[in-house]
Amino acid sequence: MKTLLDLTNWNRKEHYEFFGSFDEPFFGIVSNINFTKGYQKIQENGYSYFLYYLHKAVKAANTIEPFRYRIEDNKVYVYDQVHVSATIGRDDHTFGFSFIEYDENFKVFEQNAQKEIEAVKNSKGLRHNDNAKRMDSLHVSSIPWFNFTSISHARHFQYKDSVPKISFGKYAKIEDEIHLPISVHVHHGLMDGYHVGEYLEEFQRLLNEDE
Repeated sequence: MKTLLDLTNWNRKEHYEFFGSFDEPFFGIVSNINFTKGYQKIQENGYSYFLYYLHKAVKAANTIEPFRYRIEDNKVYVYDQVHVSATIGRDDHTFGFSFIEYDENFKVFEQNAQKEIEAVKNSKGLRHNDNAKRMDSLHVSSIPWFNFTSISHARHFQYKDSVPKISFGKYAKIEDEIHLPISVHVHHGLMDGYHVGEYLEEFQRLLNEDE
């Protein structure tokens, strides 16, 4: 479900109109998340690293409202809930797009994800199907081979995109802590650095919380 946002009374109306006219309205922030407690929980419970932090990432997005804003037909809608379209690697070093339905319960989300991962691995090509194109999703990728401090994305500027793009790198041990690099690219007409900061704080809180 989605609701039309009242632009007339929106305090970001001018920001939306200003940045919406840009050829590249997206901005990106790269940060490091303290992954120590999340790593411990993964080790203790035998969870998938990728699916565990992926679940926390989409859960945080559902908490921070601007991450559920989408531009469609020059209007801004607020989705009740967003899911995740993640790139899934195959043994032949290609990847395909997925659509993983979000559920607040990690076990249910994990089951949804495993089915979709299996479908991608047993397919060929990009799988750029209707589900992968859904607006009520996040675009997520994992780059587990190396730690990064900066990242950019291939963009088709003629396509008016507004879906947040989140990437994860290889975690690294720094003294007694484990740090996970995360990149967040979002539409500047829909949010600012403040909102990305809110998102990163919520993501960190979710990784640290007791289950």
